[in-house]
Amino acid sequence: MISQVSSRQCAVEVQALPWRIRQVRRIVSAQLRYWNLDCLIEKAALGVTELLTNVHQHAQPDKVCTVEIELLLDRLTVSVHDHDPRLPSLDRSPEARDPLATSGRGLALIEAVSESWGARPQGESGKVVWFTLPAPAAAPLGIPSAPGYTTAGGGPFKEPVPFEDPGEVARPAQPTAAVPG
Repeated sequence: MISQVSSRQCAVEVQALPWRIRQVRRIVSAQLRYWNLDCLIEKAALGVTELLTNVHQHAQPDKVCTVEIELLLDRLTVSVHDHDPRLPSLDRSPEARDPLATSGRGLALIEAVSESWGARPQGESGKVVWFTLPAPAAAPLGIPSAPGYTTAGGGPFKEPVPFEDPGEVARPAQPTAAVPG
């Protein structure tokens, strides 16, 4: 379930399963496009993928979590709340730097791409793991910043292209019948 808490905050509750993680990436990307923060999509999507993968691999007793993105002033915060009270830790040992390792780099990636990150306990209800990204000054929310778009007094306003699922197959347009003249 997706909730628009405010114009600058969005939350989605999901079960951290691999196919759901991909859906959450799309939701985060679409919200950042709406906020005119296209430049943060790659880092935010990578970070949320790593946090949700950690929930999928490690959280007990279930995989249910809430992903929240919030834009405050010049900072985007992405957080994941799960029901497992165990806090994650970044492994800085030499073994953790093995270039052939297939896991164990998630928090290191988040540390590398984010401005800051952390985890905080939520008592009996689990924990929250979060990261922040610096947000550039952008156009007002919901006003497209792409070329061809204008704001009040500058000409026609074009609606943004609807979000499309990259997994969908493009279908050719159906031919229309000519209207006799």
